[in-house]
Amino acid sequence: MELPTATDVERAARLLSGVVGTSPLQRSPRLSALTGLDVWLKREDLQEVRSYKGRGAYNLVAGLTAEEQQRGVTCASAGNHAQGVAFACARLGVRATIFLPRTTPRQKRARIAALGGPLVDVVVDGDTYDDANRLCQELAAATGAAVVPAFDDPRTIAGQGTVALEVLEQLGRAPDAVVAPVGGGGLLAGMVTLLGDRAPDVRVVGVEPAGAASMTAALAAGRPVELDTVDSFVDGAAVRRVGDWTHAVLDRQRPRVVTVPEGLVCVEMLDLYQSDGIIAEPAGALAPAALRDTAAGPVAEPGATVVCVLSGGNNDVSRYAEVVERALVHEGLRHYFLVEFPQEPGALRMFLDEVLGRDDDIVLFEYVKRSNRETGPALVGIELQRPADYGPLLERMIGSGIRVQVVEPTSPLFRMVQ
Repeated sequence: MELPTATDVERAARLLSGVVGTSPLQRSPRLSALTGLDVWLKREDLQEVRSYKGRGAYNLVAGLTAEEQQRGVTCASAGNHAQGVAFACARLGVRATIFLPRTTPRQKRARIAALGGPLVDVVVDGDTYDDANRLCQELAAATGAAVVPAFDDPRTIAGQGTVALEVLEQLGRAPDAVVAPVGGGGLLAGMVTLLGDRAPDVRVVGVEPAGAASMTAALAAGRPVELDTVDSFVDGAAVRRVGDWTHAVLDRQRPRVVTVPEGLVCVEMLDLYQSDGIIAEPAGALAPAALRDTAAGPVAEPGATVVCVLSGGNNDVSRYAEVVERALVHEGLRHYFLVEFPQEPGALRMFLDEVLGRDDDIVLFEYVKRSNRETGPALVGIELQRPADYGPLLERMIGSGIRVQVVEPTSPLFRMVQ
């Protein structure tokens, strides 16, 4: 395999000049104070397509021959990649057929159509991305349309690598470390391709969601492997199998790749929104979340200059309720219990007076009363003011004599509340 080079990235940058804007590089006082690092955010969420995906898509489509462009292109996507392809085709005058699974939110469908205009046909069919991809491949085989991969192509990789080139130019020097999210691996592969040659002393760190650590699995196995299960919450990085090209690049360069729990991603999403006024999608918050993950270890020495790629801002506002829920659970502030209340007068009053702490708040109470039984089960959610309040709460529950079962986040019952 002839892997992409730093020269390919620089060539892509010239091609993208005047088409894809240079995203801002902004210092983050909040993250700098929180981590003891000099943290800068590369704001790819401010691109016209609200992510970096327009870079690789444009570089690939623009590099097709006139005959290939005449036949048109196709892709399958559930979000950002489709918007990047629509953007590229509208700028280049190339027709595209984009396949989306039926689970794609209407907001994203509308955005793709708006970016592509009359040159882009959006086909919504299939229940999953795999269904949409099958239809995409069938169309390509029948019509000769060129498939535009989301990450697994050297031209896509080179286009995404222009993010790193901009960082060097904007900072005026090489940072000590660069942190980027990993889904299929296109962005990280492009960045290490450029930095490994032009700034080899920069420490590059890739960040995966813990529930979709496909690159970690691939690097351990020495080849791309398919994960048995994937947590799809960080949808922009929830990839079951990384690409052959992206794995080959990273297997050669060997950047550090860490995983971050989805709950911590939610904590960072909320801080970005409430403190910084930044709307980030879950994948967009992966890189800055890694800076605050003590389990993963520090990405750089105290005081080091670290650039985090905030990769996308295509977040549906309706998801924030789940984001808040996951964040509170991760921080140890929200807990769920299955409580067997005695079916007798005063049982609930006793629980409120003797078990619940003064600052504790009931956020969920689902009770089922059976007249022919001595006890009635209730699913109870309690929000604490401080994580340290959890131990005393459990002690009071045990001392009350009421049978209580903790609903762990790994329990199937937990899915009822998330």
